[in-house]
Amino acid sequence: MNAGPRVLSKPIRTVLRWQLLATVVLTLLAGVLGGAHGALSASLGGAVSLSAGWVSGLAAATGRGESAGGVLLAALMAEGVKLGVMACLLGIVLVVYAELVVSVFLGAFIVTALIFSMAFFVREHNQPRT
Repeated sequence: MNAGPRVLSKPIRTVLRWQLLATVVLTLLAGVLGGAHGALSASLGGAVSLSAGWVSGLAAATGRGESAGGVLLAALMAEGVKLGVMACLLGIVLVVYAELVVSVFLGAFIVTALIFSMAFFVREHNQPRT
């Protein structure tokens, strides 16, 4: 399976870039304010959301349906995959990283997860405005 960026739709690629930018900014801010553990916690929070969004985008791209029901089923499957990946990765980070700054980790995760919902507002193609 080709998992390259062109498999993902333009809105998904756009919000993944936004998530990456937000993760970098939050990591730098947490690094300045909280040191190395704060920076790593912020980057892990962003990485969890970014990874889940990427996997969700792949699931949506591979599950495109021909009918309205098929499209709805693909969207629900992609959302389920995203929630499952988020839950697994959140658990792994919380268990494995003993020096995790939980407030920074969850804050970065929540901010980047909210950014993913902005894909709805990104246009698929350049259309003339009326």
